[in-house]
Amino acid sequence: MARLLFIHGAGGFAEDGVLAHRLGEALGSAVEMPEFSDEDMSFEGWAVPLRSLLAASGGKDILVAHSFGASILVRVLAENRHSVTRATLLAMPDWTADGWDVPDYAFLGAEPPVELTLHHCRDDEVVPFDHLALNASRFPAARVREYPSGGHQFDGVVREIASDIRGML
Repeated sequence: MARLLFIHGAGGFAEDGVLAHRLGEALGSAVEMPEFSDEDMSFEGWAVPLRSLLAASGGKDILVAHSFGASILVRVLAENRHSVTRATLLAMPDWTADGWDVPDYAFLGAEPPVELTLHHCRDDEVVPFDHLALNASRFPAARVREYPSGGHQFDGVVREIASDIRGML
């Protein structure tokens, strides 16, 4: 099985590490989860190291991003300067005026030429569940997976996410 490249959320390196390792176990994959800056939360502050990671992976890794990390990843994927063919986005916020209204993070471009799957739990206490519908409308080709419970860290649904990822490989 390919390596799992996991992009954590804002301030979530430690907490998301648990999610990443559970997902890696469920997939039977080694996990790489680089730590992104909590100091420089600008798009470019995260996009620069993310572009390097994607270039080094050669598109062979299983790519999963959580929350803020998913927001940055989808914008980098839209640049189409990589060999990534699919990505799994967990609890991705919508930063447009319809969502949290933070223009620096808002995705307003063309849908990335990548197979995307959006996952979200109805009881997410960090990113409201209605962000899933907002993102699904911006990425109409994306597959959408919703769960009745699991919260922001997808507690109890990691095996379902892993099964979905395996189905895409």
